[in-house]
Amino acid sequence: MSETIAQVTIPDSKLAAEATELVRDVATELIYHHSRRVYLFGSLRGHQQGLEFDPELLYVGAMFHDLGLTERYRRTDQRFEIDGADEARRFLLAHGIAQEPAARVWTAIALHTTPEVPLHMEPEIALVTRGVELDVLGLGYDTVSDADRAAIVAVHPRPDFKNRILAAFTDGISDRPDTTFGNVKADVLEHFVPGFQRGDFVEVIKNSDWSE
Repeated sequence: MSETIAQVTIPDSKLAAEATELVRDVATELIYHHSRRVYLFGSLRGHQQGLEFDPELLYVGAMFHDLGLTERYRRTDQRFEIDGADEARRFLLAHGIAQEPAARVWTAIALHTTPEVPLHMEPEIALVTRGVELDVLGLGYDTVSDADRAAIVAVHPRPDFKNRILAAFTDGISDRPDTTFGNVKADVLEHFVPGFQRGDFVEVIKNSDWSE
């Protein structure tokens, strides 16, 4: 039987159930509840905007978007967003989803910390970012009613979420600081990792191997 929270129905397909199980197995309660809220908030924003989107694809995008912060799926040689994107694509292809929609979910996850750009792309891509921005940054907070926000948080609570998600970010990326160059996660390391020095785009240009 499908579950409805704040007027949003959680997909109850085999694919969605296995996506939920995978995240439950490898992620903390913090990441699990955050990921479900991302789906719910993203769906609400999509309905408000009159967007047509595939709930299953949006669900997998939301549920897998922070897998790169987990012990099982984190790597040290690429951005954490790509860790989750790669696993989502593998998961979808293994479940018979075609290349194009699987690539759409890959893009949704890979770009979810890139401001503005995803919002101009396919609905599933835009709405993963909308959900993340609302839950983490509070962007669009007032577009969701108090009642809907309360209903979502009642099922997927966020105790001390601001501090705990920052700690999760720090833990998930501190061993790959070079991957934060040019993206918002450099801010996290600058705040919480002593001695971290963010990359400088101008210095990269000036110090390149070109002779002029």
